[in-house]
Amino acid sequence: MQVLKFGGSSVANAENITRVIKIVRQALTKDKTVVVSSAISGCTDALIAIGKAALAQDSGYRAQIEDLQRRHISLIEELIPRQECEDIKAVCLELFKKLEEICKGVYLLKELSDLSLDHIVSFGELLSTKIISAKLKSMNISHKWKDSRELIKTELLGGKNSVIREVTFRNIKEYFDSNNCQLYILPGFIAMDMMGRTTTLGRGGSDYTASIIAVGAQARRLEIWTDVCGMMTADPRIVPSAKPIRNISYKEALELSHFGAKVVYPPTIQPVVKQGTPIYVKNTFAPEDPGTLIERNPPEGKNKIRGISSSNKIALLSMEGSGMVGIPGYSSKLFDTLSKNNINIILITQASSVHTMCIAIDEKDADLAKKASDELFAYEISLGKVDPLRVEKGFSIISLVGDDMKNQSGASGRMFDALGREGINIRAIAQGSSEKNVSAVVKTEFVNDAIRAIHNEFFSPDNNRRVNLFIAGYGTVAKALVEIIRKQGETIARRCGKEIVICGLGNSKKYVIDKNGIADSFGEKLSQGLENMENNYLNALYGLQMSNSVFVDCTASRSIASAYTDLFRHKYSVVACNKIACSLSQEFYDELFACAKKEGVAFKYETTVCAALPVLATIEQLVNAGDRITGFEAIVSGTLNYLLSNYNGTESFASLVVRAKELGYTEPDPRTDLSGSDVLRKFIIATRQAGIEIEREEIEFSGLVPEELLDPALSPEEFYSKLEAYEPEMKKIYGQAASEGKRLRFTARYAAPEKEGERPVYKVALTGVDAAHPFYAIEGSDNAFAIKSLFYPNGIVIKGAGAGAVQTAGGVLNDILTI
Repeated sequence: MQVLKFGGSSVANAENITRVIKIVRQALTKDKTVVVSSAISGCTDALIAIGKAALAQDSGYRAQIEDLQRRHISLIEELIPRQECEDIKAVCLELFKKLEEICKGVYLLKELSDLSLDHIVSFGELLSTKIISAKLKSMNISHKWKDSRELIKTELLGGKNSVIREVTFRNIKEYFDSNNCQLYILPGFIAMDMMGRTTTLGRGGSDYTASIIAVGAQARRLEIWTDVCGMMTADPRIVPSAKPIRNISYKEALELSHFGAKVVYPPTIQPVVKQGTPIYVKNTFAPEDPGTLIERNPPEGKNKIRGISSSNKIALLSMEGSGMVGIPGYSSKLFDTLSKNNINIILITQASSVHTMCIAIDEKDADLAKKASDELFAYEISLGKVDPLRVEKGFSIISLVGDDMKNQSGASGRMFDALGREGINIRAIAQGSSEKNVSAVVKTEFVNDAIRAIHNEFFSPDNNRRVNLFIAGYGTVAKALVEIIRKQGETIARRCGKEIVICGLGNSKKYVIDKNGIADSFGEKLSQGLENMENNYLNALYGLQMSNSVFVDCTASRSIASAYTDLFRHKYSVVACNKIACSLSQEFYDELFACAKKEGVAFKYETTVCAALPVLATIEQLVNAGDRITGFEAIVSGTLNYLLSNYNGTESFASLVVRAKELGYTEPDPRTDLSGSDVLRKFIIATRQAGIEIEREEIEFSGLVPEELLDPALSPEEFYSKLEAYEPEMKKIYGQAASEGKRLRFTARYAAPEKEGERPVYKVALTGVDAAHPFYAIEGSDNAFAIKSLFYPNGIVIKGAGAGAVQTAGGVLNDILTI
């Protein structure tokens, strides 16, 4: 025999019930079958609402009954041929008549006892199974409908209905032994006490019914059919990349379900454990999917961690006091009084000094727990030996579940490290005595973030760490970055152990966010995105709470740069090729790093100086190793170096600027490059990287051309006309350098004082270099950076392409991968 249980979503409408019957017919080809069904989706909640409305003397309960009746009649008419549906309509109408009579009694007496509510909600399963039975009859499929209340008997224990197992199992065995039918239909959820009154089996009751029937009838398997493909490594609504669990032990499934995994409820598993009946969790809408097999000894996989679950609406109760030290009995007295008040303890931690004790309970019981505890310890509280019970609400418990957790080396450490990297504070920790779980208590506002972080740690492909990117600016650099990630994502994951997922794009007009990742058509999706007015993109990011998030600034926006500290406070690391933030005041620069350090996030900006050339990384490594930078000289503008290395007096400098602009080497307005302001910013960044505090006013600075040529009020035509007029001066400067065997270069130079009392040299200007200088042979748009230090007095020279979208994007990606 096999038992198949179908949930509310599986029988929600005619189409779904047709699916169910197809599954049942397939099952009948293999073995005798028992079908247990829930009420149709939403019916139980509707019945509870009807009962409460009647209690509140809201006459609208009648209309609610009529609505529910119409829904069931409509289902019958759609499911069963017209000539055969009158009998089942009559059955349903009779059930609704009984329902209305019960509700009328509640309305008149103004009383809704637990027994009355149980009776009201029992109609859902009676209706659904009667309809399924009628459909089977219309298809000439032989079967028997059996009222579960005649088989499953309950008694009241601790305020809850408890199954009287000996009587129930005997009833089930006798019934199935005395009937020789291939198919049985039973309502789930409902039972009866020994006085003949209808009761229910509580949350997940239909699953529990199926489990009890499977044990009593000694079925060879139990199948739970729902709307998901089995149990998952985490809630897929929180972790879209959650994976199905193909095999799991009874005990692991109990742990996951106890801490919030709602696919299978704990009572479902408990009856079958002793008998060893395998439970298959299957998807009604994907019957070919293997689902999850819950059994005694599942095969071992390479990952012994099975899954992550969570429980919300948790309150922490803290009991502390000097009078507790070395005095036995405080814990047992507290636990005893909580038990007497039917308050379940979910988690316990206690300091080794016995000075403090912390327990977790359901939030709804918190006020009662405090009242009971403070009354119990009133005398000790009055003497100051014990403090009044402290209650804190708004917590969640996250549990990492797997067999033999105590022998899983490093599992707890990895879990806590994953939370620590996200800056998530753990309020309490416990390991289950079953050695199947490690649990941590965190604030509910961080629980989804925490689950994603832990899942990423244990279940990413090859343990790859997922990195969520949110890109600002969608120009040439951002487009190149997106393309590299799209093409090289798998290689990056394999080599670096990081799965780069682009979750957000934004420019000055639009933005788009997808927590699951934007896979393709980036530009199109951005153009169809939301309006980015008044920092809407940033504000949307602040509300996401996604772990391992990196904000990539590919803009030249001052407002974006000013938002870095806010991004840090919302746990975003920042990777910038925007030079503004690091070249503002020294105070702002220091604040950036202090804030990033405090929030436990990273700030990377290698590409702000020489694109992908490792200039800042080299300086940082030297300083970190105890070295001191004594000086450096740099060509950090590919545009200016292109102009100067190609200028020889035969072609006017103005026409060379026009050609450079046509080739895409300059900014849209070449005056930005010719001013040298970009070089000035880069010089400030590099100098500060060397550990030197500097403000812009301290730098001796002159642009490549006079300031009057750079007046923004000039039209492009006026600018080029004035630049042509400046040609004699350019020829003079070039000729003077050439006569000395030198070449013109626009450089940034720092030199430390050689003697006490001397001032350091900070200079950005046009200069000439001779053939012995390392910059003499730097041609085209290449950059070069020559560093001198105590360890390297003869210098280190770094040179290569210091501009270009692909090079800069590569540098940005390197920064991302170092986080």
